[in-house]
Amino acid sequence: MPANAPSPDLSDGDLWVFGYGSLMWKPGFEFIEQVPARLIGEHRALCVYSFDHRGTPEKPGLVLGLDRGGACRGIAFRVAATRRNDTIAYLRAREQTTNVYREVMRSVWLENEAQQRVSALAYVVDRGHVQYAGRLSLSEQLRFVQQGHGRSGNNRDYVLSTVAAIEKQGFRDAPLHQLAVMLHDAHPARHPLQDAGDS
Repeated sequence: MPANAPSPDLSDGDLWVFGYGSLMWKPGFEFIEQVPARLIGEHRALCVYSFDHRGTPEKPGLVLGLDRGGACRGIAFRVAATRRNDTIAYLRAREQTTNVYREVMRSVWLENEAQQRVSALAYVVDRGHVQYAGRLSLSEQLRFVQQGHGRSGNNRDYVLSTVAAIEKQGFRDAPLHQLAVMLHDAHPARHPLQDAGDS
């Protein structure tokens, strides 16, 4: 997180974290509960060139960010108040290696019996960052994902693991599912769950 960036409101009490990418299948932090959730105003998109976890500056991969407009279904994780500082430190070390995301608090609607709204920590893409890819065609996404490999593994496994996590929650993300089909057609082999690397 840049030194001059305003910190979100991370006051005392339990912390909610909204996961929409690798956090859905490899959160990496302790939590009390996880609840399917919906965030309104931003959508999940493969809009971030990965220079670290799933690619390099010379051969970028492509990872997910929350980009403006629409809505996003994901998972809200509730972290105990005693673990909030450690969790925030962990997430900053994981998500902000190149500061491509803005760390923000967003309202999310929990898809539980109470249908309550909570304020959750989320990582939204910084559209002014050099790694912001914008809206790429499916063929462009396929090219970057096929070439991407970084310190957390290859880009293909990241996409397929995220699609599997979305399906496990009982819904579909049409663009990601379409890309997954293309990846299977191009390389109909394995599908391990690999390490993480973004929200």
